[in-house]
Amino acid sequence: MEQMKKSFVIFLLLALMSAVVAGACLVPGLSGGFIFDDRENITQNAALYVSELGGENLLYAAYSFQPGGGTRALSMLSFALDYWRGGMDASVFKTTNLVIHGLTTLALALFLRRLLQLAQWPPQRVVAGALVLATLWALHPLQVSSVLYVVQRMQTLVTLFMVLALWAYLSMRQAQMAGLRSRQYGVLVGLFWVLGFASKEDAALFPLYALALELTVLRFAAASPRLAAFWRRGYLLMAVAGVATYVLVVVPHYWHWDAYPGREFSSYERLLTQGRVLVMYLGQILLSLPSRLPFFYDDLTISRGVLQPVTTLPALLLLVVLLVWAWQWRQRRPLFALGVLLFFSGHFLTSNVLNLEMAFEHRNQLPLVGVLLAVADLCVAAWQRLSLRPQLGVALVAMLLLAAGTGTAWRAHMWGEPLRFATETLRLLPQSERAWLLLGGTLADRSGFKAGNSWLDRAIATNERGAEITQSVVMLSNIVIYKTIRGDVTPEDWGRLWTRLSQVPMNPQNKKAAFAILENAENGLPLDEDGVVETLEVVVDRTDFTSNQYLRMAAYIHNRTQQQEKALPFLRRAVMIAPPDDPEIIDVFNQLTRAGQEGWVRKLRQIERAKGQVGTTVQEE
Repeated sequence: MEQMKKSFVIFLLLALMSAVVAGACLVPGLSGGFIFDDRENITQNAALYVSELGGENLLYAAYSFQPGGGTRALSMLSFALDYWRGGMDASVFKTTNLVIHGLTTLALALFLRRLLQLAQWPPQRVVAGALVLATLWALHPLQVSSVLYVVQRMQTLVTLFMVLALWAYLSMRQAQMAGLRSRQYGVLVGLFWVLGFASKEDAALFPLYALALELTVLRFAAASPRLAAFWRRGYLLMAVAGVATYVLVVVPHYWHWDAYPGREFSSYERLLTQGRVLVMYLGQILLSLPSRLPFFYDDLTISRGVLQPVTTLPALLLLVVLLVWAWQWRQRRPLFALGVLLFFSGHFLTSNVLNLEMAFEHRNQLPLVGVLLAVADLCVAAWQRLSLRPQLGVALVAMLLLAAGTGTAWRAHMWGEPLRFATETLRLLPQSERAWLLLGGTLADRSGFKAGNSWLDRAIATNERGAEITQSVVMLSNIVIYKTIRGDVTPEDWGRLWTRLSQVPMNPQNKKAAFAILENAENGLPLDEDGVVETLEVVVDRTDFTSNQYLRMAAYIHNRTQQQEKALPFLRRAVMIAPPDDPEIIDVFNQLTRAGQEGWVRKLRQIERAKGQVGTTVQEE
């Protein structure tokens, strides 16, 4: 017993060393800044600016994730605590991400140790296998964008709690197979699962991960035949209920034969494209050269048919072959089968019919475990079949770890300086709108947004070139803003913006072009009044906004321009979609009355009454 405790302590120390080494490889990236969605969710989220640790402040911050309607509370709370201890310093936030990554590495080593024991590996191979796989996972270059992209703490936190939940699940099932008490582990499973949900919705995938374990390594076994039958029946019922919910609820709710709102692809095209995306992910995992990890994927070609592009069908066939192979080998090579099933389970949400971006590297953080398991098991099988010397295996593993660490350190170095990162990203993605926007924004930040600064001139030139190559409306709005600062904006600049706004799909990014104009005007930038109003009129004619967004546009036009009458159509739209007795609408009515716009108030109240009558009629029918 004493020897077992000593061995376990040594194992933990070695796992800790792995976490430290992985962290050291990522440290060069701590000096980088906030990027992309960091701004909307963190730097521009006033709810996170917590100066005192009061309950109300922390609660407000925890439920400030607007895209998810207040979900991901634990992640948002952690951002607020980072701001409290270090202000809006990106390195403070990234350091917390690094600590989470280290904890996940430790948890993963424990999970893999338990898993390999249940797979009946020899004790020495269990320790070595768990440590090598955990270290490879922690050192993989894909981890750079998960750890150093601050907002993806949501992903790293849910990964941590899913790994802990899986470790607790294996511990519970191992105790049940030995006929021992297991409830304490069941409580831990529930606790970690809840914490995972508080981090990100990906925690909903836990039942799929657990089912993959049962189908391969665990085989629904238990010392009690009654308990074993319970697991078989329970998972069967869960699978039937899951399939029924997916077919009868999820697909009908999210399916779009035409393009998704704000996207350029339908559900059918999304599913076709995801076949190529998953194969791309596998390629990035197996051959993780930094040049194959560009961060942005907005220039990804959409699959319009099974042969458009021609790689679509082969990709789908490869995925089918992998699934069939895993199913056929689930008893012969359970770890290989488990790895394949974990990979597909981890992508079940993001590679499905939901209206999401096509690809992001951080989506591979937990599926990466599955690929490493599958490949490792195949390597062990080949090694045994060929009777190769162990020393050769040690040398190859050392080379693999060195290559992974070098790739991660180099990529982290690129992330460690904003201009270096932006320049390298554009080099890898010369057709990517987001890559051009990143470089242009980085140059503008360097300028301090001051006229006469050469960095601002470079930012304008970059946006001009990027707008020409990518047809970006956001870059055209940037040109208007930057040239207004420089003092040489022209009617032609505004005209190009309006023309492009009337043509591009109204996706979230293109909507932001109009709000960038509005926000700068609100903040006192002397943008042309007619230009701002025309920009807002163009976008509201092409897409829908929330009631608050319409009110914001109306407030600017009414209070800050000489065209007050043009605010009324925006107010009408806001009243039409606002809920009954909306406090915001009532406050607007009061403000209009004080401003002498009683006639407007009467017209808007008529719209409100008519809307209420329609709602009553619908309820009666």
